[in-house]
Amino acid sequence: MTLGKRARGLDRNQRLPFAPPENWYEPREDGQDYRVVVQDPGIGYRHVVTPEEVRERLSRLPSKFLRPLEVVQFSRITRKKQSFPCYGMQWGPALYLYPIEKDLIERYNQPPKPNQVNEARMYGGRWVRERGGWWSLSWTEAAIKDFYLNNILIHELGHLLDDRNSRTVDRERFAEWFAVEHGYQPTQPERRKKPVVRRHHGQH
Repeated sequence: MTLGKRARGLDRNQRLPFAPPENWYEPREDGQDYRVVVQDPGIGYRHVVTPEEVRERLSRLPSKFLRPLEVVQFSRITRKKQSFPCYGMQWGPALYLYPIEKDLIERYNQPPKPNQVNEARMYGGRWVRERGGWWSLSWTEAAIKDFYLNNILIHELGHLLDDRNSRTVDRERFAEWFAVEHGYQPTQPERRKKPVVRRHHGQH
């Protein structure tokens, strides 16, 4: 059983340790519509999109893309999951979306890679070097919704639809292409209409 996992603050092309942290949903394959399961996000975290927003975004895709999808779960952060944090995951017929910090500021003890800086900028996120060698990735409410609905959600759906690739690097390459093709590019006109909100940070 292949696993798609959208890591936070890590190189997504590296092989991540597999530990099934989620409820396994046995495939029904009965042609029914997917269902949404919402868990409490956990202390200090929150879900950044709603089931209604997820359903609306998925409804814009060709119906054939949704046929294998049976569950979208809004997952809870636990201590174990904090060890290998991720934004989203695909496992079997289910997609899992993870919450992030309530203040919409992610904190890391290592600098981001160029592709992580560029990707965050595409959706309105901003990396900043903090005092003490820490790095933060800040989001506005609109930016994080854009990132989840037009990148994370579509990326994980790409994993679900990928029935050709078995190598991790190939599966990630396909999911990234799928997210750009069916998530980012179709929503570019909407993104250009949004006002740019600049955050001011102290000098470090």
